[in-house]
Amino acid sequence: MAEPGPAAAPVLVVGAGPVGLTTALALCARGLPATVLEADPENRIRPGSRALFVHRESLALLERARPGLGTTIANHGVTWHTRRTLYRGRQVYERSLAPPEPDALPPFASLRQVETERHLLAACASAGVRFEWDAGVAGVAVTPAGVTLTTSDGREWTAEYAVAADGARSVVRRALDIPMSGTRTEGCHVVVDVAELPYAPPPSERVFHYEHPALGGRTVLRVPFAGGFQVDLQCRDDDPPEAYGTAEAVRRWLPAVVGAGYEDQILWVSTYRFLQVVATAFADPRRRVLLVGEAAHLFPPFGARGMNSGIADAVAAADAIAAAVADPGRAAQAVDGFAADRRAAALFNSAAAGTALAHLRPGRVMRARQRMAAALVPMLPRLGSWLEHAPYGPRQTATSRRY
Repeated sequence: MAEPGPAAAPVLVVGAGPVGLTTALALCARGLPATVLEADPENRIRPGSRALFVHRESLALLERARPGLGTTIANHGVTWHTRRTLYRGRQVYERSLAPPEPDALPPFASLRQVETERHLLAACASAGVRFEWDAGVAGVAVTPAGVTLTTSDGREWTAEYAVAADGARSVVRRALDIPMSGTRTEGCHVVVDVAELPYAPPPSERVFHYEHPALGGRTVLRVPFAGGFQVDLQCRDDDPPEAYGTAEAVRRWLPAVVGAGYEDQILWVSTYRFLQVVATAFADPRRRVLLVGEAAHLFPPFGARGMNSGIADAVAAADAIAAAVADPGRAAQAVDGFAADRRAAALFNSAAAGTALAHLRPGRVMRARQRMAAALVPMLPRLGSWLEHAPYGPRQTATSRRY
């Protein structure tokens, strides 16, 4: 017989990444104590930048969940004001923006995910969120009255509602038999975190290279973050990952992109493939378990949709659960509204990612359009704006509710 866990909690949150932490904070802000179950130990080391951008919309949501949190993260991160785009080494676009008004949230903050999580954990501690580390979920049982989660050590945790924020390999989603649908691209991207040189900090600008001449025409993005910068290299379909995606390989090609000296400043190297997948449902049929973040969707990182849409998922889930607890007679409507709204947002993000991928991995026609646009930029500057914005996909509008 399974060892019983503590007394039932109103809400269980599975996963202590940024989306799970945001969920717990948003629940606490609505008077619903949350217990977070995390498979990793408390002293875990989270490598790399992972999600780099926290957009203004997300900062505002975090500020709402815990006053002062959005401002703290914004102050820790970097907000650059110059964006440049080059085509085969020739600049085709540059724009510098005015800094935000004093005391206003910036358009975004750029910092490594480990730093974002540090601020979220501190906020959770001050809000009284309870954590159970080394508590990987091994089983999920849903009834009309609630949900029971069994952890790998045999304990059972019961709650009225649970939120699955346990990432791309979500155990909870799989236990509920909710599939993901979408596509996966061939080829890989290489992501490199680089520490800045103390005697020569890099310029505070984001630079995008179409067909970088020093890398055989591969596309490269360089983005600053607090304390360094990230380089994202688009490999070709037939590039073996070890040719560009190991630390040794990066030391060979990095100086051609950012200059000499940085090959010894490498903090982290990772490779990934583009996935565009969305869960077929964002809640179980009994409406007791809600899916958020990468447990519900996976997008390519260009456009910074992953963590930002997950933060919006988290706040929306907390709103839905608070409404369901306050008025049980309308609980199904509240959860169904969350699931429909956030799945629609995920599908928008997926479509936007597909538009972006058409520019990042162009076929013959798109490549010809890019080449022609770059050639005509001196006469038609708006084509430079198209080359600048296209790789990031459609932006948010008042009706798209992308995040």
